[in-house]
Amino acid sequence: MVEDKHVIEALGKVRVVIENGEITEVGPSLGMDYCPMFHAMHKVDELNEEFIRKNIQFRIDDFGMCTPERIIEMDDAITVGVSEILKTNMELGNIDCVVGACDGAGTLLMVNPRVVQGVGARVSGLVSTTPIPEVIQKLEERDSVILDPETAELNQLEGLKMALDMGYKNIAITILPSPMIKEIRHYPVDDDVNVYIFVAHTTGVEYPEVEMMFENADIVTACASKSIRKYTDKYKPYYYGSKVPIFCASEDGHKLLDSRLEKIGKPLSTTDYPRAETDEPRELL
Repeated sequence: MVEDKHVIEALGKVRVVIENGEITEVGPSLGMDYCPMFHAMHKVDELNEEFIRKNIQFRIDDFGMCTPERIIEMDDAITVGVSEILKTNMELGNIDCVVGACDGAGTLLMVNPRVVQGVGARVSGLVSTTPIPEVIQKLEERDSVILDPETAELNQLEGLKMALDMGYKNIAITILPSPMIKEIRHYPVDDDVNVYIFVAHTTGVEYPEVEMMFENADIVTACASKSIRKYTDKYKPYYYGSKVPIFCASEDGHKLLDSRLEKIGKPLSTTDYPRAETDEPRELL
């Protein structure tokens, strides 16, 4: 039997393993036990193992995460998140394609805004995954291209190369904290090609890597990162949100974020510092 195993990090970077549609492992917490987003949405005060298991099970039951029943097209999940920014900018024509990652498919290239939203919304950091033929078929039917359908490899640099080979000019890439961010930024492209890098799932990232991310990315989510808050309090980039801010690491990122905010009628990103620090995740890692 072909292995069916998907490893994600969720809710304070807790390792969760899903095999054949069943949760087989919920790892220990790293110390972050409160998230204002989950408090607002689910009225939960503590991210303990019981809630984490229930929340992951809800994702499996609700939209088929890590199963053949995976729903791949969705409407906006929250007001402003990475997938919402990408979806809006694709609809506006600012982005031609998104190189992302999907459970059951691995790295993929997406050109459908609703697929961008469906793949990215409500899914935490994908550490590893294995192919699910039904998911791959659904994605391909909606014009997505899978980097490696045989292995569901996660490799965003190879995803960029695939997008370039296909002739795309305005390419957004979602990626977890990794030295590959710098490799992607310095990969040679033609003068008429724009590469936009979105870094998510940053809880626990160390300060030197934060500097690298802000030097090379366009959008960086704060998550529960102590180091990102320390860095941004010093350098004061544009941002949106107070509980779990989204930071602009470049002028391109600033434009892409504000395009989303303008479309939904929200105040544009700001450089008002010191930021409000009430109701943040705790403990920051």
